[in-house]
Amino acid sequence: MTGARRRRPTMDDVADVAGVSRGTVSRALNGGHHVSGPARAAIDRAVRRTGYVINPHARSLATRRSMSVAFILSEPQDRLFEDPNFNILLHGCTQALAANDITVLLTLAGTPADRARVSRFVTSGHVDGALLVSTHTGSPLVDELVDQQVPVVACGRPAGHEHRISYVASDDRAGARQMVEHLVRRGYRRIGMITGPADTPGGVDRLAGYRDVLGEVDPRLVVAGDYTQASGVAAMERLLAGAPDVDAVFVASDLTAAGALAALRRAGRRVPEDVAVAGFDDSRIAAACDPPLTTIRQPWARISTEMVRLLLRLLDGEENAAMILPTELVVRESA
Repeated sequence: MTGARRRRPTMDDVADVAGVSRGTVSRALNGGHHVSGPARAAIDRAVRRTGYVINPHARSLATRRSMSVAFILSEPQDRLFEDPNFNILLHGCTQALAANDITVLLTLAGTPADRARVSRFVTSGHVDGALLVSTHTGSPLVDELVDQQVPVVACGRPAGHEHRISYVASDDRAGARQMVEHLVRRGYRRIGMITGPADTPGGVDRLAGYRDVLGEVDPRLVVAGDYTQASGVAAMERLLAGAPDVDAVFVASDLTAAGALAALRRAGRRVPEDVAVAGFDDSRIAAACDPPLTTIRQPWARISTEMVRLLLRLLDGEENAAMILPTELVVRESA
């Protein structure tokens, strides 16, 4: 035996070197709450000097936290790969949580069976909270999470639950008004709309923004879509059949607008010479379309970071909060 094994540095060692109490060290290493700037700096120096390494399992036991968060997408699995907005949100939330040493667990709740499984998992204490994306009116998932006191932040206004959970949303209604006003200024007079799903806040609010500008229109000018590309093809075909004199169409998502463009090409209609097309989201699809889409930009990066910020506030015991973020008109060749 060549010598005794070197003792692993402890939190007490860090406290001694930093000149603070062990409790102050514990608070600093578990989030930094109620720790002054000078004390935090002294503790950081002491950690480096002593070589102290945080034990994640011990920290989890001490804080009663799993250091993980569920990212719940209330859509079928294929939508995760088809719609680029979900990937952008997932990436942004993952990065923001990683900066706080929190892991993201992707869960899909697109069917009743999936929803029940996700609800059981999340309410059983396997995660510290949840980020809820694409809520649908009538889904019991929000009620189940809230009833079990799970901290939840939704992306988008959670219809019927605005006062029960935190949320971050783009101003869908104002963005839709902005787009339709743009089309009116460009001289279009028979402006149709392909809506989003009627059981989602975005679908409802974007249609409301369209009606804010145009009022009650010929019912043949409004056709339902579901944010998918296939629904854009089908809806545009129905719109052309019912209102062949349509000269512009506002589509509730870029992905659906890409389908509308395909249907117009098949019908021999030029864009924008015969029919102008405008979308919503400013996803990467918008610039890749032919012609590139005029659209409404949602601030995806800020939505992600604000969702995480509100969730961290909830985990610290603060009250629910909501943020409505402004959108921006992006003019390209399609309208």
